[in-house]
Amino acid sequence: MRLLDALEVTDREKRLKVARAILYLAQGVFDECDTEADVLHWSRHNIFLLYDMGIFTALLELLSMEIDNNQACSSAVRKPAISLADSTELRVLLSIMYLMVETIRVEMEDDRPEWRMAREAFKTELGSPLYNGEPFALLLFTMVTKFCSMSAPHFPMKKVLLLLWKTVLFTLGGFEELQAMKVRGREKLKLPPLPEDSIKVVRNMRAASPPASAMELIEQQQQQKRGRRSRRPLVKQDSLDTYNERDPFKNDDARDEEDDGEDVDSGIEGEVDPLDRDVIIQPPPPPPPLRPPTDRVSFPKGLPWAPKVREKDIEHFLESSRNKFIGFTLGNDTETLVGLPRPIHESVKTLKQHKYVSIAEVQIKREEELQQCPMTMGEEEVEETPAEILYVGMLPSLSQYVIALLKLLLAAAPTSKAKTDSINILADVLPEEMPITVLQSMKLGIDVNRHKEIIVKAISALLLLLLKHFKLNHIYQFEYVSQHLVFANCIPLILKFFNQNIMSYISAKNSICVLDFPHCVVHEMPELTAESISSESEKL
Repeated sequence: MRLLDALEVTDREKRLKVARAILYLAQGVFDECDTEADVLHWSRHNIFLLYDMGIFTALLELLSMEIDNNQACSSAVRKPAISLADSTELRVLLSIMYLMVETIRVEMEDDRPEWRMAREAFKTELGSPLYNGEPFALLLFTMVTKFCSMSAPHFPMKKVLLLLWKTVLFTLGGFEELQAMKVRGREKLKLPPLPEDSIKVVRNMRAASPPASAMELIEQQQQQKRGRRSRRPLVKQDSLDTYNERDPFKNDDARDEEDDGEDVDSGIEGEVDPLDRDVIIQPPPPPPPLRPPTDRVSFPKGLPWAPKVREKDIEHFLESSRNKFIGFTLGNDTETLVGLPRPIHESVKTLKQHKYVSIAEVQIKREEELQQCPMTMGEEEVEETPAEILYVGMLPSLSQYVIALLKLLLAAAPTSKAKTDSINILADVLPEEMPITVLQSMKLGIDVNRHKEIIVKAISALLLLLLKHFKLNHIYQFEYVSQHLVFANCIPLILKFFNQNIMSYISAKNSICVLDFPHCVVHEMPELTAESISSESEKL
């Protein structure tokens, strides 16, 4: 309580000292702990205590004051190089807030009942327009746009984006909560239940290998062509090849070689001899013995997803079938199958078995009805969900938020060149004095890469969460955000990330284990050398 009172003093230095003391409490008073588990235990205990004392509201007032500090903004704009020293107070405040949001958000089995109540209260508090009449996430969005418009280049963007991501994750819910909301939404609209849990399906799917580079593809094609040229005469001599095409266990590559061979080789060799044609027309000889089961090509047993068929797909299929077999159509009729052959009946039956009506289709239909009969339908009742409240708050400046996020994503892209006019996202990682030794340079290099990786992951996760929640809330909200993303060149930006060696980018470990928290504050710090850092990164 003494610290809470001291947060309101006018002296900036005293305020910063008190904020650092609160940060030390939130980090688990690590100087008095012997193990990492102890640090985490006390950190969790202290954060719930801090929330109970109302620290978050006090920090929010200080943060709003720092955002509106025009003097700091104007001095940062005039500075030729911005460093860590320019954002000290902001970073301390954001660190405490991040620790509070992330710790309270995560549920533990041994949580006390009052902690569970505090979690729900904090979640409601963050998602509702209690702070200046808008949700907390909007304040952070404002910080992002201010930074990208160059009016506040000293804002620590990594911390802001991390806090924004975790706030949205906490208030709107992650993928599991989203799935539960989807199930409840379908029940409310009296739609059949979902055929599967997409999250579980994705977790069981094998990771796709990254796309090959242009050079690898060219080399692969040249090798295939060389291989085909050498084998071609042997392939043509075998008149059983025509029948081998029916062999389900025949390797696809061999079939491709036969198909593509005529393009590669001369026309004379590609043509079938007239005598061979007679041989082919004759009845087939007994099929060759099958290969042992080990050599068989293993096809997947089925699609990972349950097939989904829309009403429109059934209508299009029946329309084309009626045009083909009867010569006229019946509009949107999906029941009448008179005059159509038996296989078409079976196909329609199968399509209807997998018919899927999405929540989006119901929402679109409802919107069309509201537009057609605005007077009779009356005003639509909109449920005040956290997603709805956030969307309403974001709507006036939505395009600015999207452009700002994509600007930051572009600046953190590994292939982006360091242009003089691009925004400086490294303001909260560069020290006041540039590194002199090789060791300092290596540490800073790893820190910069780590910094960029965190920014990329925070923005990607934030955009994905917003799109998924807005799509469930209302399909047109999702489409409007998607439209702004396309207008802001999001697709070329995503392709820019793929324009590199993906495997090395994914497997890169941009951290030094001994410097990770809480390891670094509990254990004795070993002496770091340039050799030990490079050997550690090689191991990873």
